[in-house]
Amino acid sequence: MKKIINDPADVVAESLRGLALAHGDVLRVQEDPALVIRADAPVEGKVAVISGGGSGHEPLHGGFVGTGMLHAAVPGAVFTSPTPDAVEAAVAATAGPAGALLIVKNYTGDVLNFETAAELAEAEGTPVRSVVIDDDVAVKDSTYTAGRRGVGGTVLLEKIAGAAAERGDSLDDVEALARKVIGQVRSIGVALTAPTVPHAGTPSFELADDEIEFGIGIHGEPGRERIPLESADALVARLITAVVEDLPFGSGDEVLLFTNSMGGTPLVELYLAHGIAEKLLGERGITVARRLVGPYITSLEMQGISLTLLKLDDELTALWDAPVNTPALRWGI
Repeated sequence: MKKIINDPADVVAESLRGLALAHGDVLRVQEDPALVIRADAPVEGKVAVISGGGSGHEPLHGGFVGTGMLHAAVPGAVFTSPTPDAVEAAVAATAGPAGALLIVKNYTGDVLNFETAAELAEAEGTPVRSVVIDDDVAVKDSTYTAGRRGVGGTVLLEKIAGAAAERGDSLDDVEALARKVIGQVRSIGVALTAPTVPHAGTPSFELADDEIEFGIGIHGEPGRERIPLESADALVARLITAVVEDLPFGSGDEVLLFTNSMGGTPLVELYLAHGIAEKLLGERGITVARRLVGPYITSLEMQGISLTLLKLDDELTALWDAPVNTPALRWGI
């Protein structure tokens, strides 16, 4: 294992200290429990939007803390859910009378721990709602989940819900909007190599040089099938077909296309894949009205990509375009 680390047990804490030094203009980091919090939190009169989960998926979630997106992120150990007390502490640090919306990826530990935290916070008098995102079309059940996994759509959900909270929407309205996004977003990914968790020291799975895992999860969970390596044209067509036919998306739809690196895929390959995806969607009569390309929800150093499609309307487009100022997304400020 070759990684730029010290003690594997200290990876997350040391990374968070570096995040705070690099982006102290928009966020601060609290230790014990570990939290990433908006620099100006709590924001009076506005709903706090909070998410979190295991580390190793950076910039998700801490890199999306800031104006127009998350008020707080709760990082667990690598690929490990944060504890309920940490999530409750994030609510206490950021939420006022307007309440908090918890955005939870559909993994068993995340769902249970965020639900427990919501109950604890409500017992203290803070209105809390939770939404669970399950946008992965690859498999129904997986190593970490009952039901579909929460993957790339989480990034889009956090941006849109954060923008709604920023403009002053009520908790009811932010929750309803989040559920709308969840109903209209779909994702799938593919892996060329496995990630190596620092404390494990060995790859999560083995792939031959001529194999890829189609439908991989963000923790290295098994996908839909293991297939021979194929051309970019064939692979992206396979991904697009799986996503488009699930919702389904159809001719006349306007979408946001998010082409994501799983951590180890270089931009030259990512832009190549994105270009193919746009072409294939155009052939189906689907208009790509907004785009996001880059490593925004990763799996450590895994080589691979994921594609996410969100069906847009005027409101969702406006909220996506709204100003945002975080370490990973910045525009309109």
